[in-house]
Amino acid sequence: MSQERFKKVCEAFQSAFGTDPGAIRENSEPGDIPGWDSLGHVRLVAELEQVFGTSFEVDEVMEMEDISAILRLLAAKGY
Repeated sequence: MSQERFKKVCEAFQSAFGTDPGAIRENSEPGDIPGWDSLGHVRLVAELEQVFGTSFEVDEVMEMEDISAILRLLAAKGY
């Protein structure tokens, strides 16, 4: 896992949900992060797009079931 990628994902979570970056783990799931519900997921995707300067297809958004899936998706996109 790229530490820089993980750090940027944590920044997106902090911006979207006000989550303490130190509380985020690679295996964190929506139930572990207050606010990560269906509407929160849309906010998170927007933050990830901004932080990484990319956009996601609908199927990619649906794959983002936990942080490890987000990290795998970003790695596959070259981030």
